[in-house]
Amino acid sequence: MTMSLPSSLIATALLALPHGAVAAPMSLDDYLALDGPAPTAQIAYGAAQSQYAQLFRPEGSGPFPVVVLVHGGCWTVAFGGIRQMRSVAGALVAQGIAVWNVEYRRVDEEGGGYPGTYEDMHAALGSLQQHASQYQLDTGRIVAMGHSAGGQLVQWIAGREKLPHTSPLYRDTFLPVKNILSLGGLADLRHEQALIKSSCERDIAQLAGSASTQRPDIYSDTNAADLMPNGSRTVLATGELDTISPPRVAHDYAARAKLAGDQAEVLILPGASHYDEIAASSNAWRMILPVIRQMLGMTAP
Repeated sequence: MTMSLPSSLIATALLALPHGAVAAPMSLDDYLALDGPAPTAQIAYGAAQSQYAQLFRPEGSGPFPVVVLVHGGCWTVAFGGIRQMRSVAGALVAQGIAVWNVEYRRVDEEGGGYPGTYEDMHAALGSLQQHASQYQLDTGRIVAMGHSAGGQLVQWIAGREKLPHTSPLYRDTFLPVKNILSLGGLADLRHEQALIKSSCERDIAQLAGSASTQRPDIYSDTNAADLMPNGSRTVLATGELDTISPPRVAHDYAARAKLAGDQAEVLILPGASHYDEIAASSNAWRMILPVIRQMLGMTAP
């Protein structure tokens, strides 16, 4: 279900911009120290150690709107991931929003990369759908929010209906998610190869596999920018000082999405680094939260 959002979406975020001095941008060490409350439940969606999701459920009766969180970390186990996302998970639960915090196999784990990481996105969302009734989760009101490498994955999630039928990633049925919030995302594999290499030391073959006679174009089923139009609404939020995924990346992707016929908006977070984007204590989060609420059709806090 795609919510109809008011044209003032980004303006609403800007109204939440704090006045006065802006805190120093967060460092990688600051990010790695992030944590939050324990989850309500941890639910496996596969047999591998990294195939699980953490549910954070508000108190009381639902149904609750849902934010699917997909962590970053340059697609590797070296830079944290699901634990750091607990910071914003706790903040979202306090707003009456349930959280489905997804772990997945990364490129340096057995089965990760192509196609395993993408198969994990399918399975994690299928598990959410399977458990929605048990935990009173409203699968008609979902935002998928990913950070950095997770931004790439949530933007890919939005385009699953466009996957070629010949792809091993194609599915006949799946839970559609069309409200996408990408925080410092590195989603355009085709056009951002050099940046992905310099920022994350990842080769595209690790993320998109190798070409074959059956699959000559490795971007045809992995690149979010090749899976448009798909009816999604994407907000690309990026720190003004982000050097991993600079603001230019968000503007370029939004331009491609609009040209294809999808809705996309850019929110630049003043004074923020690549890591402020996912810290509930940051000024950047004060701007991101109203966007999430509006995408879920919630009233202003």
